[in-house]
Amino acid sequence: MSLLIDVQNLTLKFRTDEGLITAVDDVSFTIDRGEVMGLVGESGSGKSVTAKALMHLNARNAVYSPESKIILHTEKGPVNVLALRNARELKVVRGGAISMIFQEPMASFAPAITIGDQMVEQLQIHNDMTKARAKEISIEMLDRVGISDPSKRFDQYAFELSGGMRQRAMIAMALSTKPSLLIADEPTTALDVTIQAQVIDLMKDLVAEFHMGIIFITHDLGVIAQTADKVAVMYLGKLIEQGPVRAVIRQPKHPYTQGLLAALPKLDDLDAPLTPVAGDIPSPLERPSGCVFHTRCPQVIGDICKTALPQSIPVGPTHSAACHLYATETAT
Repeated sequence: MSLLIDVQNLTLKFRTDEGLITAVDDVSFTIDRGEVMGLVGESGSGKSVTAKALMHLNARNAVYSPESKIILHTEKGPVNVLALRNARELKVVRGGAISMIFQEPMASFAPAITIGDQMVEQLQIHNDMTKARAKEISIEMLDRVGISDPSKRFDQYAFELSGGMRQRAMIAMALSTKPSLLIADEPTTALDVTIQAQVIDLMKDLVAEFHMGIIFITHDLGVIAQTADKVAVMYLGKLIEQGPVRAVIRQPKHPYTQGLLAALPKLDDLDAPLTPVAGDIPSPLERPSGCVFHTRCPQVIGDICKTALPQSIPVGPTHSAACHLYATETAT
C-alpha cells in the first residue's frame, strides 16, 4: 500500500468569548490507499473536528498550531492541506481528492433541489464535463450503490427517499468525483440494523473497487470490528490508543478502550449487566491536567496521572497506547 494522508501533531483550538478552547491535541496518524481506519470515541471527543480539519472545513474561529501538518499525497504530488487558503485552492481536497458523507443526509441535501441536480452541479464544479455527461455518471453511481430505478431517483427530492436510500444517494454523490479518501462521519447511526449492514457491505465493496482510503467515524466498536483495518481511539481531543483493529479489540490496553468494549452488550450472555464508563466526558472548558482521562479512570497511578501528560508507548508491533501504566512497565 502507498501512503495517502499523513497527519502530524494536529492541534486545533477554537477562539471563543471564554478564550481558546482545545478541541484536538497533538494528534498524529497515517492512512494508506485501500485502508480503512476507524476513529472511535464518545460524543465530544474530537472525532468530527479532526476529520473536518483534513478538508479545512472547520469554522473560521479555528486556530491550528504551527506544528500541525496534514499532507495529502495525490497523483500530482503532496499537498499541504493547511496551507490552502481560498476556495479555488481548496477544490483540490473538498470534493476532489477527499469527500465526506454525514450521519443525516437530510441535513446535507438541499430539500428544494433534486438529488440529480445536486450531483450534476458538484461534478461540473470539479470536472470539465457537459451536463449530459455529468447526468450519465450520476445515474451510473446511483446504480452502483444499489439504488433501484436510478433514473427515477435522479429526478426525486431527498424527502421522497427512505433513510437508507438517502444515505446511499449521499454515498453515490461523494463517490462520483472519484475521491482518494472518503470520510464517513457516523454514516450508519441513524439507520436500522438491516440497513446498517447493507451500508457496511457497500463500503467494503467500494474500497475493493476504487482502492480508496476511508476514515470511518463512529462511537460503535462493533461496527469498527466489521469494517476497519485499524482503529484510533480518541478522548477529549487526544489520540489515546491506536493499532490493528483485531489487536485493539481483543487486547485493549488503555482503560478507556477497555471501558468502551465492556459497555457493549454480550450476545452470548444476555443476563450480563451493562457496565458503562463511569462519569461523563469533561467540558473542554474544564480540561483536566495530566492525563485527560484520569477523572474517570479506574486504574489511576498516584498523582502522576493527574499531573503528567502520558506519552504514546508501543504495546505491540503496530499497537500503541498513551497511558502511564505502560510507561511504568517500561521503566521497570
